[in-house]
Order: sequence, then structure tokens, then C-alpha cells
Amino acid sequence: MKVFGILESIDLWVIAVYFLVLMAIGLWVSYKENKKKNDNLFLAGRSLGWVSIGMNMWGTNVGPSMLITLASSGVTTGIVTGNYSWYAFVFIFLLAFVFAPRYLGAKVQTLPEYMGKRFGSSTRTMLAWYSIATILISWLALTLFAGGILIGQILHITMWKSVIALVVVSGIFAAAGGLKAIASTNVFQMSLLIIVSAILVVVGLVKVGGFGELFAATPPHYWNLLQPNDSPDYPWLAILLGYPIMGVWFWCTDQSMVQSVLGAKDLKTGQRGANFCGILKVLDVPLFILPGIICLVLFPEIIYKPDEAYIYMVTNLLPPGMIGMIVITMLAAMISTIGSALNSLSTVYTMDIYIKKHNPNADSKEIVRIGRIVTLFGAVIAIILTLAIDSIKGIKLFDIFQSILGFIAPPMTTVFLFSVLWKKTTTKAVNLVLSVGSIFSIGTGILYLWVFPIANGYQWPHFMMLSFLIFCVLAVFCWLVTILDKKGQSNEQNTLKPIKFTTDVFTKGMWLLLILTMIGLYLSFNGH
Repeated sequence: MKVFGILESIDLWVIAVYFLVLMAIGLWVSYKENKKKNDNLFLAGRSLGWVSIGMNMWGTNVGPSMLITLASSGVTTGIVTGNYSWYAFVFIFLLAFVFAPRYLGAKVQTLPEYMGKRFGSSTRTMLAWYSIATILISWLALTLFAGGILIGQILHITMWKSVIALVVVSGIFAAAGGLKAIASTNVFQMSLLIIVSAILVVVGLVKVGGFGELFAATPPHYWNLLQPNDSPDYPWLAILLGYPIMGVWFWCTDQSMVQSVLGAKDLKTGQRGANFCGILKVLDVPLFILPGIICLVLFPEIIYKPDEAYIYMVTNLLPPGMIGMIVITMLAAMISTIGSALNSLSTVYTMDIYIKKHNPNADSKEIVRIGRIVTLFGAVIAIILTLAIDSIKGIKLFDIFQSILGFIAPPMTTVFLFSVLWKKTTTKAVNLVLSVGSIFSIGTGILYLWVFPIANGYQWPHFMMLSFLIFCVLAVFCWLVTILDKKGQSNEQNTLKPIKFTTDVFTKGMWLLLILTMIGLYLSFNGH
């Protein structure tokens, strides 16, 4: 008997049992962490193992937008959006071997703190506010928006009810146990996500008749990662040049993604954890895009409502009970992303603004109290932003999400690459890129999305190519300002030394396996 939306009584029992298990894990970890000093709240006492780091990074990345937009893109364009997952291994490698040694060597809790040690307190403050805005928009508001759509499809409830429910549950973990609670529950949540999503794909493939029948029933270009340069959706040159701008920012400089590596007990563990995340990213295409392609073959009518592909597969192929398991799996992904983002928001404000600017002598209890207040206010602001995004009509969720990231990324990518790769980079150059450059980059995005949208007939380059061109302008600007800056760089950068390391055989083997796997995948999924 249907009791709520698409759910039956047995589905509600599955959901209830899951939440009991999840809450038990979170509360137990919270109880242990509350006995320890405040550093544990934000970086798990720098005690995370590599499996937990990889799971947490992947869990933070695998939000509800993955479940909706990648399945939807599978319906409309095939596996080409897999570039956003598989191309990422290059930048995860950069995080492990270029950025992480510097971050861990500086012994920082946040990336604005690192940049403050490199360029001074003014840069730290500017970057902290930039990071807060980024977390609120890209991690919280857009994720909640996608989650609200998903929950609405499942439970037939309004956006604001869905969003509030997601924030409340996620906020409990972020405020109570910090990163350690989120990381601990992520191991359980992401393992469940892999299992349940795999079951859905297997059931769908059996229904289709196997991979051979699936390939035969779909256009050949659906299996190409690189599309012609005149493709209106994802031309290969725009992906090749544009994604690195987003990739460096997202995987190497974004607090939400890097925070797990900052919580590693040592550099070797952080490098292995990043590698494990890269291995898990291989699963994105078969677990999240393939269901959309299968759905198109089994239910051709889905082409008219591609955003519902994932839920359409669930409700038409799986029995009661299993539907509840899928629902709770998606809730787990949402809780993971939102919880990690709330924790990062709290960390950045508390450590880089409150303590640095207002109360440098704050004790442990005060730091924890402020962090939890920020979590609460951040959740409220995110809800408001989400409802504002919900009022936007006529633009696909995937394009909104990726283009916003593409316009946020260039200033951050520019300043971090220059800070790491060019010792002569000056504070003035970095601060101007973060201020004037951000206005230029985000202003271009506003023009692209709202003022002169392509939907109204205006001609623009692809948003990924725009991201690359903006980066080029900002890079030249940063170089010129540094060259013309007569005062030069302060001596603060001399205190920053990366960790000197030698990579052990096991870690080398993990990375070699990942690199060979990705090369093999790109060779296999082209030329169809």
C-alpha cells in the first residue's frame, strides 16, 4: 500500500532502520570527539586514514546533482559528461603531489590560512570571504536545490519542506561531531551508494539484454568521451582547455574538497586518500550516467523529461523495500555533501575571520560555540539562496551548476597556481585578482546566465571556453601587476616550506594503476 509518494510501508521501515544506524554512528563519534580539543572538530585531529579520506572526498563530491544531472545527461548526450569525473584524476594528482605537500608543510587548518602565511592577513581575509561565498552558492544552495528536486520527485512534497529537512539532518552531523563524524558516516553511506546503484544498473542491463543490446540501441556518439568541436553541448576543445580551470580550483583549492586531505595523519596517507578518491571517480560513469542511457532504451518517453530518469528507473524496475533503499542512499549522498559543506563553512569563518580578526585569544569552548552558530546561520542563508534559485526557470540544472563553477573558478585557480609555481608573485597582484578579477569573472557569468542568455538568441562561446579565456586574462593581469609592483613581495613567503617526501612503492603502485586505467578508458570510449 502506498503511504507517502512512491513509497510503501516496507520502504518506510527500511528508511527508519537506516536512520537509526546512521544516527548511532554519528552520535558515537560525536561523543568521542567532544571529549577532545577543538582541532578535532575541524580536522578530525589529523587522524584520518586513507580509505576514510578517499570516501569522504568522493562522498562530498557525489551529491544529489550527480544522481539527477548525470542520469539526465546520459539520456540526452550519452557518456560525454563523464569527462567531469574521469578527467579529474589529473587534478587529484596535482593535489596529492604539488599542493598537499605545501598545505601540510604549512600545518594549516584552512586554505585562506595558507594564503595568509604566503601573502599576509589581507589576502587571508579576502580569500576567507570568497571561500564562504563559494561554499554557500556552489556547495550548499545548488546542492540543496538539486536535492529538493529529487526529494520532490520521490515524496511529492514542496521544495521548501525538502530543503529544510535536508539541512536539519545534515546540520546535526556538522555541528555535533565535525569532520570526524561526517567522515565516519561517509564510509557507511558511500559503501551503500555503490552497492545500491550497482544493483540498479545490473537490473537495468538484464532488462535491456546486456551491453551488446544497449550499444546497438543507442547512437554511436553516445559512447564517445570526446565530441566534435562543433558540438553545441560539450565540444572537446572546451573540455580540454576549460575543465583544468575548474579542476584546479575544485580539487586543489576548494576547502570542502581539500579539508579531508588536511585531516590526514601524514602526507603519505593524504596522497593515498586522494588516489582512492580518483579510483572511486571511475565509478561515476557506470553508476550515475549509465542508468540514464539504460532508461532511454527501456523507456524512450523519458527523452521528454530527462531530469526524472534516475527515479523513473527506480520506480519501474525495483520492488518495494529496494525503492526505500534507493531513497535512503540518495539521502545519504545529500547528507554527505551538505554536512561537509556546512563543516567547511564553519571552519573557514571561525579560523580565518573570527579568531584572526575578532578574538585571537578564544578558548576551545568559544571556538566550538562560534563554529556551531556559523553552521546554523549558514544553513538559513543556504535555504534562502536555494529558494531563490528555484525561481529561475528555463535553464537546465547541470548547465547552471557547471557554468557557475566555471565562473567562480578562474580567480582562485589563478592565485593558487601563481602562489605555488612563481615565488615572485606579489601580495598586490593576488589581492587585485581576488577583488577586481572576481568582479570581472563573476560579472561575465551574470551576463552569460541572466542578462544576455543564449536562450534569448545571444551568441557566446561555450561556458567552459569562457572559463579558460577569463583565466588567461587574469593570469596575464597577475603577471603584469607582479612585474610592475615596485615594492615587491614581503618576506612572509619564506616561512612556507613544502614537505620533502619520497613516495613508497605501494603509493606509487596505486597512482600507476589509476593513470593506466584512465588512459585505457579514454582510448576505449572514443572513435565509435
